[in-house]
Amino acid sequence: MSANWKQRPEGGGRFAIWLIRGIARHGGRRLGRAFLYPITLYFLLVRGPERRASRRYLARALGREVGLRSVARHIHTFAATILDRVFLLGGRFAGFDVRVAGLTPLIEALDRGQGALLFGSHLGSFEVLRVLAEQQPDYRIRVVLDKAHNPAMTQLLDALNPEIAAGVIDAGQDGPSIVMAIKQATDDGALVALLVDRARAGEPALNIPFMGRDAPFPTAPWLVAAALKVPVVLAFGLYRGGNRYDLQFEPFSDGIAVPRQQRAQAVHALIQRYAARLEHHVRDAPYNWFNFYDFWGGEDEGSTPTATDPPCIVAIDHADADAAVQRRTALRRGA
Repeated sequence: MSANWKQRPEGGGRFAIWLIRGIARHGGRRLGRAFLYPITLYFLLVRGPERRASRRYLARALGREVGLRSVARHIHTFAATILDRVFLLGGRFAGFDVRVAGLTPLIEALDRGQGALLFGSHLGSFEVLRVLAEQQPDYRIRVVLDKAHNPAMTQLLDALNPEIAAGVIDAGQDGPSIVMAIKQATDDGALVALLVDRARAGEPALNIPFMGRDAPFPTAPWLVAAALKVPVVLAFGLYRGGNRYDLQFEPFSDGIAVPRQQRAQAVHALIQRYAARLEHHVRDAPYNWFNFYDFWGGEDEGSTPTATDPPCIVAIDHADADAAVQRRTALRRGA
């Protein structure tokens, strides 16, 4: 597998990101969408690894061979969600048609003052979660991401929404520090959001059946959930074209609690359940899959994703997670 997907050069760089921000902010979404066509053409012609990865993935998802038209649609869908990120992160929700389903269990948990983990993926738009800030302004969402992975996007977030940027939990920290930060956020009743579908180089992962073949999924997020024993909710923000998104929440667990000696089997079962739900939504919205690299491994050693994709949480050993939680509990008790 091309595990070193983070080494892929950024598509367009810092200038391109700020250019699309300027067009979107000053010219509006309609003008911004007009620029999606040359952007799509650029990636289609220049970014060979992403193009090949897209074609292989679409053949798997659609069950047939696909041509450049389908690949172009796939890339255009990705570019559209990147453009909309500017508006959603900036709190500009007017003009979007976002249909929310499954929100009630999440609201009930948060209303009890109980924090939760919100697990997303590189399927559709994770930024569409920002509509919760409009519907439920009292709820706090903390995002886990690696700030050093893409400094251009980090600066963009700082410019668009300093409040969100200030609440980011940096995944570039060591494992225990991340766990303690997530623990503090959930103790304070916050919703902690992170992406859990992509394994990084050197990160512990399990091969799980997905879309007809085993694929590596990271274990770290599930070890954190088991250590913290807080509710886990899955989130899927599916782009349906135009201005429409379907934001779907699925309660996954009221709190993962398993004996440590059974944790390996339990984590395998949890990821298998998650992969099944992810596959369900991938097949429902196949052009929303934004892992533009050899996700399954062994198909193309040179393919890797675009660096504009949001990063995922770093590896955390279960012993580190347990120790971090125990230390924080002792401190709260005054030990």
